[in-house]
Amino acid sequence: MDHVEILKGPSGLFIGTGSPAGSVNMRLKQADRVDPGGYITATANSFGSARFEGDIGGALNADGTVRGRAVLAYGDGDGAIDKQKNGVKQLYGALAWDISPSTTATFSVSHMERDIAPYNGLPTYSDGTLLWLDADTTTAADWNTFSNSVTDAIVAVEHEFDTGARVKFSLRDSQQDTDFLYAYASSAAAADNTVNGLRWLARDFSQESLAVDAHAELPFTLGTWDATAIVGVDAQKTTATTYQDRGQISGTYDLDNWDVSGVAKPNVDYFGSSTATRTRTETTSTGVYGQLRVKPTQALTVIGGARLSWYDSDSTNLITNTTTNSSENGHVTPFAGVTYDVTPSTTIYASYSEIFQPQTDLDINGKTLDPLEGQQFELGVKAELAYGVNVSAAAYQLEQVNRALSSTDGSYSIAQGEIRVRGIELEAAGEIGPNLHLSGGYTYAQSEYLNGPDEGDVFSTYTPRNILKLSLMYDVPQGALEGWSFGGHLRAMSGFSSVSQGITINAPGYGLVDLTAKKTLTNGVDLQFGVDNVLDKAYYSRVGGTSVFNFRGEERSYSIAMTKRF
Repeated sequence: MDHVEILKGPSGLFIGTGSPAGSVNMRLKQADRVDPGGYITATANSFGSARFEGDIGGALNADGTVRGRAVLAYGDGDGAIDKQKNGVKQLYGALAWDISPSTTATFSVSHMERDIAPYNGLPTYSDGTLLWLDADTTTAADWNTFSNSVTDAIVAVEHEFDTGARVKFSLRDSQQDTDFLYAYASSAAAADNTVNGLRWLARDFSQESLAVDAHAELPFTLGTWDATAIVGVDAQKTTATTYQDRGQISGTYDLDNWDVSGVAKPNVDYFGSSTATRTRTETTSTGVYGQLRVKPTQALTVIGGARLSWYDSDSTNLITNTTTNSSENGHVTPFAGVTYDVTPSTTIYASYSEIFQPQTDLDINGKTLDPLEGQQFELGVKAELAYGVNVSAAAYQLEQVNRALSSTDGSYSIAQGEIRVRGIELEAAGEIGPNLHLSGGYTYAQSEYLNGPDEGDVFSTYTPRNILKLSLMYDVPQGALEGWSFGGHLRAMSGFSSVSQGITINAPGYGLVDLTAKKTLTNGVDLQFGVDNVLDKAYYSRVGGTSVFNFRGEERSYSIAMTKRF
């Protein structure tokens, strides 16, 4: 990846279906270098894991109109939990061809393989109390395995006109295969820290996806106003097949002294087992979208847009040959916003956006419920302060309606559930003084059910109400430590919880401190040293059910990295 773009809030204009929380766009590295160059990096940590990566690119012909880039990554070693291992191999290649000074074609292909010994979390005591055992305590079997491969190919052609208009066509083909088998605790922990039996889960998953997009960006004038229009169409077809089987293994197992050497690997049979399931899902989505930006004045920008979406998904039980359909025809998701430059360095804004998600639940007449619909309202300000520090503050409200509620007798569903999330976000990043870099943010979020049997209760219990992140880095400009950089990172959050079968599992809030030191040597070599969780804080990063999905945070660890740039 070159960088990651995060859109906070509904992204219905460009995606169509989804949840109101937000979306992530991972921008791939491009073949943009003319002069040959790149880097190699090697890293290792105290858990016993190591990683190597290399990246090189440059022109492939004399005039630089054809460029290439190749990336290799390899990692392997132990994780923070006993019996956990992580292995990854990745190859990535990109080509760019300037067909003309105004037209560029790009092509990229990536292949990644993951070979992992997974771990599925600790149990709790039967009343939901968390276990504070050694941080590396496991519930894994010796034969836990997870293998995954992903191959993506992307083709794009972009043309820029002398008027400033731009058109782009892109196509992406993705192939994924996943095969896993792992065991985990079958019960809550007894008072003596033993669990009664193991559960195992096996799955064979494959997916093929083809997506296309064509859009144009058109600057123009509307009277005396500057304006820009974006219009586009997209389509995606995905076919996924899932085979799954599960079972239980008897016995008593001690979390304080985990010994599963005598546990035999189960015989997984997706076609002969009575507990096996086989499902094929075919999903097609298409859309037409548009956005208009108008500047009535130099300081004011008004933005509006909408998307018209068609969605169809068939999920077929390959054992019974029965199919469940979920579809939506011509669903409109609007977007509107306004920005105003109070000063050349300060902008205030307001926005409204929507998104939807088709459902499979049926009403009293046997018809599919109306889709879930999400909306977001946001008000905010962004500014650039002295030394180039960028700051922002935003207040938002997310809502979701048409959530399926069960009827009083449980025989059908009603699309009447509503939830709401309100919060604020504060961020700052940049130089707060000579050679002193700052990056930080604070988030406050409050969620609740607005109606139904849980009215007034917290909706997202696993989301901390308060999250604080702060990073500082100082570059030593002179003296004996010239060329060194020293910094630290603070992560702190309030408590969170989960509710499983009527039992609440509470995780306390925590704060973590990481430290780092970096030295720039001659000949383009950088050395970096890190200590994560310096205070060796004991904490839980996630909680789930009384038998599974409760994850301890990593204990103190050390890392070293060396990078050579050329």
